[in-house]
Amino acid sequence: QVQLVESGGGLVQPGGSLRLSCAASGSSFSLSTVGWYRQAPGEQRELVASIFPGGSTGYADSVKGRFTISRDNAKNTVYLQMNNLKPEDTAVYYCNRITGGKVAMAWGQGTQVTVSS
Repeated sequence: QVQLVESGGGLVQPGGSLRLSCAASGSSFSLSTVGWYRQAPGEQRELVASIFPGGSTGYADSVKGRFTISRDNAKNTVYLQMNNLKPEDTAVYYCNRITGGKVAMAWGQGTQVTVSS
């Protein structure tokens, strides 16, 4: 069964850092574009970072310079390093494979990130 598992979220003070992990069981990420998304309460889910098979990356303007997406193909895992976190980064974070501009897998449970003093 193909499954996405996100982890690494938590409560952090403004200016702090977290590293999120996205692991896929039953499916390989190594040849795929993978994106990190987030959904804040009352808001639509948005794409914040993506990584392409060759390793190039893209970021939403709101996180550019603060977030870094990376991948470890040997571990079939994609990471999101989040630095200088702000209260507006508070959301549930999800990952997914992107194919043809659309998500290609069922959503996982996500991981909650809360930025608060």
